[in-house]
Amino acid sequence: MLIALLAVLGSAGTFVSVTGNASAHNATPPSGSPPVDPSPSPSSPSVTDPTDNAPADASTSASAGSSRTPADAPDDPAGPAGSGSPSGSTGPGQSVPAAGDFADIRSVRPGPRPPRDGPGASTGTFTSDCGRNEERHNNPDNFIVTPGVRNGAHHLHDYVGNRSTDAFSTDGSLRTAGTTCAGGDKSAYFWPVLRRLSGGDGPSSGNGQDPADGNVGRVLTPSSVSLTFRGSPAGKVAAMPEGLRAITGDAKAFTNGTANARAQWTCTGFEDRRLADKYPLCPGGSRAVRVLDFPSCWDGTNKDSANHRTHLVFPDRASGRCSGGTKAVPQLQMRLTYAVTPRPRAFALDSFPEQLRKPVTDHADFANFMPRDLMARAVACINSGRRCR
Repeated sequence: MLIALLAVLGSAGTFVSVTGNASAHNATPPSGSPPVDPSPSPSSPSVTDPTDNAPADASTSASAGSSRTPADAPDDPAGPAGSGSPSGSTGPGQSVPAAGDFADIRSVRPGPRPPRDGPGASTGTFTSDCGRNEERHNNPDNFIVTPGVRNGAHHLHDYVGNRSTDAFSTDGSLRTAGTTCAGGDKSAYFWPVLRRLSGGDGPSSGNGQDPADGNVGRVLTPSSVSLTFRGSPAGKVAAMPEGLRAITGDAKAFTNGTANARAQWTCTGFEDRRLADKYPLCPGGSRAVRVLDFPSCWDGTNKDSANHRTHLVFPDRASGRCSGGTKAVPQLQMRLTYAVTPRPRAFALDSFPEQLRKPVTDHADFANFMPRDLMARAVACINSGRRCR
């Protein structure tokens, strides 16, 4: 009996010991402990776990912040009011991209060249100077896709051009509002904001944001914004009608697939290299660039369509020609540059919650409200090969 009892106690002792080790391994860290970052070292961003969405290590971010080079320094460290501030907390309503969502631009091969200009190509450009959203016109609305719905986008937009743009914008309200653009261009230009991440950003609120959407971080004002209308390599362009709506990219490309994705990420000095599904890590002295090309083949009748795409489509990638039944109008290209720290998970795009702030979801919107004479001037410049603004 004594031997049997000792055997049972010995077994129980072994069980307790194993259970104790398992508890220590899985224990919840004490309150105030920094979150564990399971991602690989930023020095080897190509070896990553693409499913890893844990916050960046706060101590690493703090260290990097204290040694920024001038090219990494933020243009606007404060960001818009209500854009979120570091709190050291983690939990629901916070989202950062995976370390695998970043790539060194120097590892990317140059991409294909655009179509060659054919006889009669319209080689000019017209640039609308509308600022960098220094006025901090931000909201999470989208009057094109979700009209009349506050926070219909579930991510914050930067706006330039029309000063009144929000969920309830109409042709009438946009036509009579003020503008940040030169020459009286009252068009609405908007895109999701880019944010600087610190590793301890609290939920964002203000500007109509819902903290549950998870778009944490400090909103960055672009270093530069270029809004350029270009011609067609296949012929002349016609004027856009007032009120024409246009979208590029797919805000839900991570879950929808890439059929409508148009994201292009690159760096200054490396713009022949483009990334579609990675954020760029740029070398010293170079800035991150977002390039957003819009469709430019109009059906000649409709200013919008049910899916906001079929009335205005992209030209053929190889030839630049518009398909039968559509005609070329000036193609808008947005080019946005940013001073960001070249480290994985140091910055991110705003997105719908389920899109996990993936770079492939980059997109932008436009509604044309140029005065008729300004549009006529833009078309004349483009068709005659001049560069105007």
